[in-house]
Amino acid sequence: MSRRTTNLSQCDPASQNYTPFERKEGRVKSAPKEAVELNMPYPSHPFDQNSVGIDTPDGSKAFKRDTANRVFVNRSLSLDKIKFFGFDMDYTLAVYKSPVYEKKAFDLICERLASIGYPKDVLKFEYNDSFPVRGLFFDCELGNLLKVDTYGNILVCVHGFKFLSGYEVRKLYPNKFVQSDSSRYFILNTLFNLPETHLLACLLDYFDNCPGYQRTNHGVISSDQLLLTYKSIHQDIRAAVDWVHLKGTLKQLTVDNLETYVIKEPKLPKLLTRMRQSNRKTFILTNSDFLYTDKIMSFLLNETDESGKTIKKWTSYFDYVGVDARKPLFFGEGTALRRVDTETGALSIGRYSGELKEGQVFSGGSSDVFCNLLGAEGKDILYIGDHIFGDILKSKKKQGWRTYLVIPELTKELEVWQSRQDVFTKLRDLDIALADTYKNLDSAAIDKPDITEIKTSIREVTNMMETCYGQMGSLFRSGLEPLKPNHHDLDAIDVRFKQPNVLYLRTELLLQRLEYLKPSGLLPRQKRKLIERSPPVLVFTEDHQNDKVNYLRGIIRTQKEGEIENVHLLHPCNRQTFFASQATRYADLYAASCVNLLHYPFSYLFRAPPQLMPHESTVEHTGELFEPTESSAFAPRGFSFSEDHPSSCALDFHRQISKNSSGSVCRCDDDDDSTESESDESTQEPKTPVYEEKNGVSPLDKM
Repeated sequence: MSRRTTNLSQCDPASQNYTPFERKEGRVKSAPKEAVELNMPYPSHPFDQNSVGIDTPDGSKAFKRDTANRVFVNRSLSLDKIKFFGFDMDYTLAVYKSPVYEKKAFDLICERLASIGYPKDVLKFEYNDSFPVRGLFFDCELGNLLKVDTYGNILVCVHGFKFLSGYEVRKLYPNKFVQSDSSRYFILNTLFNLPETHLLACLLDYFDNCPGYQRTNHGVISSDQLLLTYKSIHQDIRAAVDWVHLKGTLKQLTVDNLETYVIKEPKLPKLLTRMRQSNRKTFILTNSDFLYTDKIMSFLLNETDESGKTIKKWTSYFDYVGVDARKPLFFGEGTALRRVDTETGALSIGRYSGELKEGQVFSGGSSDVFCNLLGAEGKDILYIGDHIFGDILKSKKKQGWRTYLVIPELTKELEVWQSRQDVFTKLRDLDIALADTYKNLDSAAIDKPDITEIKTSIREVTNMMETCYGQMGSLFRSGLEPLKPNHHDLDAIDVRFKQPNVLYLRTELLLQRLEYLKPSGLLPRQKRKLIERSPPVLVFTEDHQNDKVNYLRGIIRTQKEGEIENVHLLHPCNRQTFFASQATRYADLYAASCVNLLHYPFSYLFRAPPQLMPHESTVEHTGELFEPTESSAFAPRGFSFSEDHPSSCALDFHRQISKNSSGSVCRCDDDDDSTESESDESTQEPKTPVYEEKNGVSPLDKM
């Protein structure tokens, strides 16, 4: 059995002298070194000078823009038909530096929890950006973080920092399935949820392992018989998050330290200027209040002279400025539309009913009122935002707006995809080996082929791929799923795992913490040699109650099976996550940044790739005539058979197919209108479960 770890050099592109988006063949330059050093969610890249050609079967080159600058397409869309470009602010126009911003939010939330009565130990928690990923479900009843697929099937289950085996998951969720629209589950979909996700894991791990608390089925009970349910823990964290964002010091700290927390994108003014020069209208629609919006946008867009005097205000880049929008409520009944005094931030009395004038700022409103003011229809608008629910899903379902989803994590996903091509090649080779094993076998075969070695290799390689993304794996798909260890697997595990005081760390996580551990005396010289000599890494400790060990709990994956501790056995799967399915369904376009639009002409036709079914993606085009047989249960009507040969009707049918495929069949539209009918619910295929907020708008949505 292979151990669940991988060498740092196998996972970290930096250890192989890669920088984001560098390609081995040298056709694409690396990102500027200074951009990589800034802890940016996405790096800056040179203007579109590094576009590459992609090989096609006939040897020609299909032009593709540099991956870093590319916009990816779910549904075809012609920019020529877009008359209005709309933007969210937070994490769209104003991208916060990660993980610096999330760490500050995490610390402030911990301070708030300590102030309302939680143990002071929460102040010792430290944010670890390698753990949380967007799109997780929190089970308020059992306290588990769940990574689920498109249909609600559980892919990964974590309690605190303990990853549950498949056997344990089935005991808690008999069908390994959850109802995503149930009030029992809270979906952590936004970038603002990342600190919250990690804090949930930290608190549950703390209470489960603290001597003063005893774990129950639905929470913990203290030594003085005070019951703390997982639901109440989640409610307290939610309230603390809302307080920090709305009443706490996070916003003030941000505007006081803009250079520290906000990325100033130099290409943003150029993008907005070119949009307006192409006779498009632009607008900003944010849930943030005006005073905060003004500070952030002034930092990003205001132009000043040598004396520091403002010569061009940020509002001049937009035809319409909407604050306090209260999305997703904005896309429904909305609120009263009121004018904002740009000097004081005060709101006018009464509902605004006049005409739209440039330079005015409005608060609240609804999408219907907004479209009337602009004279816009749904498909005239391309709305760009990062919030899959508040920005993308609701604007698509309620108003039929065209949508562009900003996914900063896409940079990391593409980095792994490109720099770890060797891992994907190994997986492909193993698939070939598996197919070869069964090549000469059919239902008459009696002997069962031994594929143990291939399955083990697939587990190793898939695990190597998954851990490159982070502890919870990829945002878009899950390549791993826990399995209950069997006796054969346990016998194959190295005997060193059977020692009682062993903590098991992934190599790269240990190396990141090595400087922290050395002063503690936890790693004697001879045991450090063991670590340096071979992965997987074993960290020996003398006492599990040591403070350093408690600190490390946040980055340790644990699983107990008899005497075996900290073994995580996995098998590969390759299913899209719930987040990926929502992004695919509701986002027409997506990219790592809104400025990627700068690399396309405003007449560009974004053409969606064909969505192939397995019988289309795995069967090659051979040019051979397919001859239905009498045993074909669903052969086309018009076929008759005589001695297993099709009639002339079959040949006529194939001639018609050939004629149609040559381009003689006309479509009603050749770009975007026929590719989408989200508003016609009755014509859609079975719906992906969609998270709907039960109690109106969360205070966090007011950000």
